[in-house]
Amino acid sequence: MSAGGGSKAIFAALGANVGIAVIKFVAFAITGSSSMLAEGVHSVVDSGNQGLLLVGGRSARRRATPEHPFGYGRERYVYGFLVALMLFSAGGLFALYEGVEKIRHPHHLDDPIVAVIVLVVAVGLEGFSLRTAIAESRHHKGSDTWLGFIRHAKNPELPVVLLEDVAALTGLVLALAGVGLSALTHQPVWDGIGTCAIGVLLVTVAIVLVVETKSLLVGEAAAPAVLDAIEAGLLGAGVERIVHLRTMHLGPDELLVGAKVAMPPGASLPEVARAIDAAEDRVRAAVPAARVIYLEPDLDRSAP
Repeated sequence: MSAGGGSKAIFAALGANVGIAVIKFVAFAITGSSSMLAEGVHSVVDSGNQGLLLVGGRSARRRATPEHPFGYGRERYVYGFLVALMLFSAGGLFALYEGVEKIRHPHHLDDPIVAVIVLVVAVGLEGFSLRTAIAESRHHKGSDTWLGFIRHAKNPELPVVLLEDVAALTGLVLALAGVGLSALTHQPVWDGIGTCAIGVLLVTVAIVLVVETKSLLVGEAAAPAVLDAIEAGLLGAGVERIVHLRTMHLGPDELLVGAKVAMPPGASLPEVARAIDAAEDRVRAAVPAARVIYLEPDLDRSAP
């Protein structure tokens, strides 16, 4: 996985979620809390999601083949989309189902203090994971806001881990509220309400991830700043004007660039070839991700 893949954040999240899942299920076995069960399933789903992201990063490094001449970079988008679907179905919908069942058939918690201790420990572990994800993301966010980073990032792993960690921490707070209110009021229905709130949270995060990763799967153009750099690289000796320019991400770190460029009238074929080669070199120097470039020479038909 490239440095932009956020592998450090993924491994941190994976380690935290595996540990958290174990202690949550132990706490569920002791207390019978549906919030703990929902949170345990949530951590298992998150662990599986991080595994999928690692598999996607590994698959994306495969060399191009005759059947896939542009390589496998977009597999990272495919696995990011699968993560969003898993979070929606296995995480969010299960929590909603479990919460509704607990509201319909409430039962008192056994040893709620155990659940509280486990949730506090889980908050610490999730906080470590989120801190790592934020530190990794700052290198790529630049001056963009966090919301803008989630929306505009071409790398699917870091936004996924960030949103998962935020959802996990928020879910832990909701679980604490549900367990705490159930213990204080002796009304176990609060545990079910907290579980439903966790389900709504996970479904919401999953929908955001589905929308963003679907856009990447369909094919997104380069960011405006990158487009400006490509245009500046194309223009130079032997290239009078850019007639049109199209870009598409073949993966987070690989761009397809296609352009029609106007050449000087009367230029010989060797001169055109040299100008095209020079333009490609300038673009690759300015934007290393522009690995696949197709330039079509033409005349400036807009000139009088």
